[in-house]
Amino acid sequence: MRINFGILLMAAGAILAFAVRDGSGPVDLSVVGIVIMLGGAAGLWFSYRVANQREQEEITLIKPGIEEQYDTTPHEYVIEEQIDVTPVEYQPGHSPEQA
Repeated sequence: MRINFGILLMAAGAILAFAVRDGSGPVDLSVVGIVIMLGGAAGLWFSYRVANQREQEEITLIKPGIEEQYDTTPHEYVIEEQIDVTPVEYQPGHSPEQA
């Protein structure tokens, strides 16, 4: 069952269930419409599952031999002098009138 046929079944079932009001007869068309809608929904679900069925395979982006060449441990940098990044206005001994 394709997706289009499932949508067609759901539409036909909805028309029978909600639009047709015929109570004369041994068959209740509302129930038939709901059953057809459920069949269409099951067909949609089944066709979706079949269309999206893939094997989950492991994908290796980088070959292990090449990956070993790269060192991912962070380097330790030694800071020899500290840099003062405090704005001039907020440094001790500076007044706003000097600016």
